[in-house]
Amino acid sequence: MVFRSGWGSFRRLSKAVTLVTAVVLASSVGMSAAVAAPLAAPVLRAPAGGFEELSVPSSMGPIKVQVQWAARGGSAALYLLDGLRAPADHSQWTTDTDALRRFAGDNVTLVLPVGGHSSFYTDWYRPSSTNQQATTYKWETFLTRELPDYLAGYGVSRTNNAIVGVSMGGNAALTLAAHHRDQFRFAGSFSGFLNPTYPMWNQAMRAAMLDEGGFNVDDMWGAPGNPAWSRNDATVQAERLRGLPMYVTSGNGVPGPLDLPSGVGNTINAAGIEALAAIAASIFRDRTAALGIPARVDFTNGTHTWPYWQQSLTTARPMILDALRAH
Repeated sequence: MVFRSGWGSFRRLSKAVTLVTAVVLASSVGMSAAVAAPLAAPVLRAPAGGFEELSVPSSMGPIKVQVQWAARGGSAALYLLDGLRAPADHSQWTTDTDALRRFAGDNVTLVLPVGGHSSFYTDWYRPSSTNQQATTYKWETFLTRELPDYLAGYGVSRTNNAIVGVSMGGNAALTLAAHHRDQFRFAGSFSGFLNPTYPMWNQAMRAAMLDEGGFNVDDMWGAPGNPAWSRNDATVQAERLRGLPMYVTSGNGVPGPLDLPSGVGNTINAAGIEALAAIAASIFRDRTAALGIPARVDFTNGTHTWPYWQQSLTTARPMILDALRAH
């Protein structure tokens, strides 16, 4: 009896030891796994397709960015920049063109930064002194560092990007691509002012920026002759664009059917502005040709207005998808 009772106690003790050992081993394995895995925020993954508005941290404060995710969850991205009158609440590409519908089936994420009124999407020296601007524009920093770092958390590539801009954003698209070749594989300018160092053009920019928000061009790039002017001149920086697929287009300033909804006054203004853009595109074409740098430059009928830029994006779309391998 004593022996059996002892044996039974021994077996119960053995089972208990075995159970405790298993728990300890399981806990140890779990602890090892927890220690081995670094503590980090979860990596976000965007759904395939769909539209979303993001609030992206920046040195300028939170910036709204509208995105249409790649149809099949691909990592390529197309940045689309507005013009001088960039609204504070949306990208005009979303309301004034069919860009969202046009790329809805493509495996590329559309990245549509909101804001940048009269900024030329560049890093300014200081806040504008003529309109009590509170924050110094740092758009180059945002578009080439802060925003791509943020989007990388959604699986968007930092290096397989295209960039296209209209008017003010046209020169910015080319200069940003020139200085950040590791980020951009295609650049496009639609009616952009691609030679701001051209004689007297700084005065035209001064007048336009004062009229559109009271901004002071001297606070952006300094006085004419400051190195920042040359650094932000797509024609001067053309050599840096060698080997990059590019599409530059401008209207000839002649009004057409697409101008009629804008009214006579707007059409006259748009015609005059586009005539200047055509001169800029010609200067850029001649410069790249002299350097032996391939660049597609098209001149079409039309003025400085969104319906023509929608047509230009339609023409550029196959080039963009080819450059990003995002079909």
